[in-house]
Amino acid sequence: MYKVKVYVTLRESVLDPQGKAVTNSLNALNYQEVTDVRIGKYMELKIEKSERDIHDVVNEICHKLLANPVIEDYRYEVEECVTQ
Repeated sequence: MYKVKVYVTLRESVLDPQGKAVTNSLNALNYQEVTDVRIGKYMELKIEKSERDIHDVVNEICHKLLANPVIEDYRYEVEECVTQ
């Protein structure tokens, strides 16, 4: 079994209004050193081993459901889980 950590973020060229609102709020709270915030999504998937390559499976899942490839980028980490 694999544990996959997926991180989805807006592309740098895409405006992030939620991140801008958080940046403004932090500046209003006197955290002037914060100059930018980008908001994203984090997901953990548990995937059974199969004949298919785990990277092919995760890329398909991200492209079809978890990320919008037009405006979002994603990256992931795969950990092999030890079952007892």
